Amino acid sequence: MFGAPQTMRNIHKQVAERIGTSIVRGDVLPGDSLPSEVRICEMIGVSRTAVREAIRILSGKGLVESRAKSGTRVRQPEEWNQFDPDVLRWQFDTADLSTYLVKLFKLRTAVEPMAAEYAAVSATPEDIVSIRAAADAMAIAESNEAWIAADIDLHRSIHIATRNEFFWPIAQIFETALRRSFTLAAPGDHRPRALIEHRRVMEAIAARDPKGAHRAMVELVVHAAGDLKRMHGIDPLAGVLTLGMSALTG
Repeated sequence: MFGAPQTMRNIHKQVAERIGTSIVRGDVLPGDSLPSEVRICEMIGVSRTAVREAIRILSGKGLVESRAKSGTRVRQPEEWNQFDPDVLRWQFDTADLSTYLVKLFKLRTAVEPMAAEYAAVSATPEDIVSIRAAADAMAIAESNEAWIAADIDLHRSIHIATRNEFFWPIAQIFETALRRSFTLAAPGDHRPRALIEHRRVMEAIAARDPKGAHRAMVELVVHAAGDLKRMHGIDPLAGVLTLGMSALTG
């Protein structure tokens, strides 16, 4: 069920990785009990100390709860810490690609235009320098990886520039959440257009133009979805495209 660790380094983290992935994948259903510590030790080939530490890690992420008489049970998904980087990664690694992209773009259409709008109002001079630096890094990127890193940095910097701490956790998950999507699109021929669109967002924020930043970000997200549909046949804005176009033209 859980698989075996590859090395002895950070063994408890590896055990947590395997159990966590198994839970998110649905091998153990919410409300069900995990095997006993002894059984997990036998299945994975590790010590009880490593298993206990792994359970403690998973409990901190909201995936499980341990009780003295009933053992360790899997909690309901709505109780999981969905912004935890590991939980997020396990969700993405076990979901099919279409489902993952639809969920991601629903988040992006709901949050990113507002983040750009708020950043145009609240960004500090240092925030604008960071956003501009990321846009410049995209322009000079010579590899797909450099392009992806700069693109992620720009979106993360915009969320930080809202100066609203409730947006910051979203910025923190972008390293995981956007990388898979950006990796699919990076080899395409859309970069010149995408670079212009990112610069429009950046310039609107720098100009303190919240409505312009909102429109520019909607355009960017809608076109990014179109690139994935054209390149891979996946429509990540299925069911939300009307909303996105309404915001774009409104």
